[in-house]
Amino acid sequence: MTFDHCAHVAGPFFHGTGSTLEVGDELVPGRGSNFQAGRVSNNVYFTALVDTAAWGAELATALAGSGDRGHVYVVEPLGPFEDDPNVTDKRFPGNPTQSYRTRSPLRVVGEVPDWQGHDPEVLKGMLDHLALLREQGRDVIED
Repeated sequence: MTFDHCAHVAGPFFHGTGSTLEVGDELVPGRGSNFQAGRVSNNVYFTALVDTAAWGAELATALAGSGDRGHVYVVEPLGPFEDDPNVTDKRFPGNPTQSYRTRSPLRVVGEVPDWQGHDPEVLKGMLDHLALLREQGRDVIED
């Protein structure tokens, strides 16, 4: 899916993060990445699946060394968006994670307070895999 052909994708949409936000806040590109220190992100990432957003919240807090649980927010894209090529082209052809990115703001319209996290050993496995990719120089983010 491309910027020009995103209108047919209906929400709700979700964003997982370690940040505490309020309804009405806008997430905008040009901020630091949750996944690579020192990297400024040109996009804001979101998903149509709560589970995918839960990964975002858990990984953001774990990579930041925070003991916090993180947050999953319901968001509204304020402009066009496209499939996230970091997962759709590299790992999950066909976009089963329903992951997207935009250069436009996302508006927070609510929070999912009861989202389910992953088992600690599953999260550790993902973090170990990310660390291995980083060691191998393969943790490239197409932004």
